[in-house]
Amino acid sequence: MHSVKCEGSFDAAHFLSNYEGKCRNIHGHRWRIVIGVKGKLHNGMVVDFSVLKASINNLCEYFDHTFIVEKDSLKKEIMEMLKENFLLREVNFRTTAENFAKYFFDKINEEYECLYAEVYETPNNCARYTCE
Repeated sequence: MHSVKCEGSFDAAHFLSNYEGKCRNIHGHRWRIVIGVKGKLHNGMVVDFSVLKASINNLCEYFDHTFIVEKDSLKKEIMEMLKENFLLREVNFRTTAENFAKYFFDKINEEYECLYAEVYETPNNCARYTCE
């Protein structure tokens, strides 16, 4: 079976509620997303890289330059105040690299046969979600 990988990235802030480490504070990352997909060859390709890249970029663009907030992790009043001046993206999961890896895997798997999704919070720290 053939496979290909493609990457995307976005810049966004987040925090981890009910956490005792440094990540309890609002901070940002250059999130790097690496996606692997597999499939049979069509015209000599698993998928045209530009098509896969566009799918990844569309997902990344949604989060780019936003404040990503886990649903119900902030008081409603605070959320309303933040929405007045900032672009917020509320998600239904804890905003860890592990959960983002599953999120991106599931989204890409809707279009392609996804092998894995990797999410880097830093150049040296990565979480991977795989179908294995």
